[in-house]
Amino acid sequence: MTMGTQERILEMVHHCYWDNNANCAQTTLHCLEQLTGLAVHPSLYQATVGCHGAAGQGGQCGLVEGAMLFLGLYCAAMGKNEEETVDICARYASVFNRNFSSMACIDLRPGGFRADDPPHLCERFTVRAVTCLHDFVSGLK
Repeated sequence: MTMGTQERILEMVHHCYWDNNANCAQTTLHCLEQLTGLAVHPSLYQATVGCHGAAGQGGQCGLVEGAMLFLGLYCAAMGKNEEETVDICARYASVFNRNFSSMACIDLRPGGFRADDPPHLCERFTVRAVTCLHDFVSGLK
């Protein structure tokens, strides 16, 4: 990955969180949409409104949820069938789990969940996760 791409991801994540108050799944979709040029329909962004650790309950990380949704779209655009798409999603889930040791928001979120948490606590982690997804997508054939 070029330094320019890394800087772009950093800027996009910051913009999504602080200017748009987007959640992690929405931020993932936006970043990959911009990086790949594959359009994401606005209704998908609306559908992910609760996809941030199962609506803040600590469930599956929204960075994983957003990645799975994007991979489904991306694989369809590549002409992959359902079986191939599921395999690619499973491979990415393994990569994510290997790199970050969990797919659960409660495990990944710095310090877990507290009432006094500052906003967008996962910004730095999001940059790492979006970079991981971009690297994975870049290697798909």
